[in-house]
Amino acid sequence: MDDKEKFEMEFVIQASPSLLYQYLSTPSGLSEWFADNVNSRGELFTFIWDGSEEQAKLLSKKSGERVKFRWLVDEEDGASFYFEMRIQVDEITKDVSLMITDFAEEDEVEEAKMLWDNQISSLKQVLGST
Repeated sequence: MDDKEKFEMEFVIQASPSLLYQYLSTPSGLSEWFADNVNSRGELFTFIWDGSEEQAKLLSKKSGERVKFRWLVDEEDGASFYFEMRIQVDEITKDVSLMITDFAEEDEVEEAKMLWDNQISSLKQVLGST
């Protein structure tokens, strides 16, 4: 079942890393841009879009830096796929970038990238970072 392709994307975000982290790591923050609604019980997050639900397990997080999730459907299949949102600050320019790591079927990588583009556009709108 390990036949998905890993891809990474980088988005420049004009927001403080601490503010950005709130939108990546909390159910209320994620429901502002990532899904219609997000609930969490411990490390289990439920993402709701148009009435359908997907559950993900929070694998790790480091305050102000990154969050890493695995969809439960992948976990049940024994797959090691995950998606990670990592905040990177350029030491010289202090530019803040959001690094996305995700996996998709080979023929769905472009579609997945477009989805992330749309999601990050929504995040930027919420943050007032255009």
